[in-house]
Formats: sequence, structure tokens, C-alpha cells
Amino acid sequence: MDTEETTYQKNLDYLYKFVDYSLTRNLEYSPEKFNLNRMRMLANELDNPQTAYPVIHIAGTKGKGSTAAMIASILMAADYRTGFYISPHLVDFAERIQVNNLPIPHGAFNRLVEQVKPVVEKIGRLTTFEITTAIAFEAFRRQEVDVAVVEVGLGGRLDSTNIVDPALSVITSLSLDHMKVLGDTLEKISAEKAGIIKPGKPVVSAPQHPDALSVIERQAAENYSRLT
Repeated sequence: MDTEETTYQKNLDYLYKFVDYSLTRNLEYSPEKFNLNRMRMLANELDNPQTAYPVIHIAGTKGKGSTAAMIASILMAADYRTGFYISPHLVDFAERIQVNNLPIPHGAFNRLVEQVKPVVEKIGRLTTFEITTAIAFEAFRRQEVDVAVVEVGLGGRLDSTNIVDPALSVITSLSLDHMKVLGDTLEKISAEKAGIIKPGKPVVSAPQHPDALSVIERQAAENYSRLT
């Protein structure tokens, strides 16, 4: 009979057998590879766990992770039970999914993987990040968090996390990054990052280069979102 840790390693092997765009060289940013359809199907099969709590959604080039961690720390200090989803991890995969600064226990992770496996096999053609994101959303629902701080994986507009309807969107400092995927100008990259802005929901932006700021301002205006 497998131990909890043996099962955990088997579940990590299971996740890594799927496409992992973070490890893919010469990645093509095509509608076939990058879209939210698969993620929405997966979340729908799980009864949309991401709607069970408010979400603070964070995108950006510089300071994204540290900003997410700071916001999570502030919320915990205010006695909010806080979910925290980040990528990549430093040591243990479970670090990606945290509640009140503690990585999800391996036993709980194992149960979540077993829950999503039938859905994953039903949908097919999912990515490691899509499955992990769904597991995080369901983990936060099971843990009855008061709020979840969710960091974008890549870009924003077509990132798997962007199925959330955030209470607040946050955009950290933008600059040229992932140019082969997100675009070869600051304006194109900013448009992808600003894709996390949702209709009527407030957005907070770090100080930006004028070219980036104009894109964010336009996206906020089109969505009737208050920009700070």
C-alpha cells in the first residue's frame, strides 16, 4: 500500500505528464494553445470553485510575486483566512497553493488530484498549469478561505487564472518580457497584462511607463473600471 508521500510523488508525476508551457521552448502564442475554453470547462465540471470567495488577481512583469505576498500578508494580519496561489515553487510543488501562509498538506493535495482526475480525463488536452489552477481554486473552497490572492502565470488575458471575476485587479510594473510570446512592444505586452481588468471591477496599477499606462487606462475605461 502506498504511503502518503509515495502517492504525492505519483500525483506530481501525473501532473507533469501534461503539457507544461513554462518548460516549452519556442512556445507559440496561438488561440489553440492559449485560450480559456479548456479552463472554463474544467472549472465548470468542478462547479466553479473560484466563485466561492473574493479574488485579488495580480499580473505584471516586475514585483508580481512580492506584491502578491505582501497583499496576502496584510490580509492575514487583518485576520482574513487567505488563500495564496503562486508559481513556480522553490522547493515543494505544494508551495504553489497556500492557506494562511502554509502550503497545502500532501494528503489534501492527493485527495484533490483524485477528485479532478476523472474530469481531466473527460476533457483531455489540458496543461499542467490549468489542472494545478483548478486544484488551487478547489482547495481554497474546501478550506473556506475569506479571500484568495491569485498570481497570473503568464501574461494575463489568456492565462488560466483569468476565469476569475476578481474583487480587485492589480498590475505591477510592466516592461518587456516573454517577447516571443506576449508581443515585441511594451504596448502589446501591456495589453496582455491588462487583460485581467474585468467590467466594473476596480484596478490598482503601479507607476508605469507612459506607453504601458495608456493601454491600462484604455482597458479600464472600456470596462468602466476605476483605476487607481
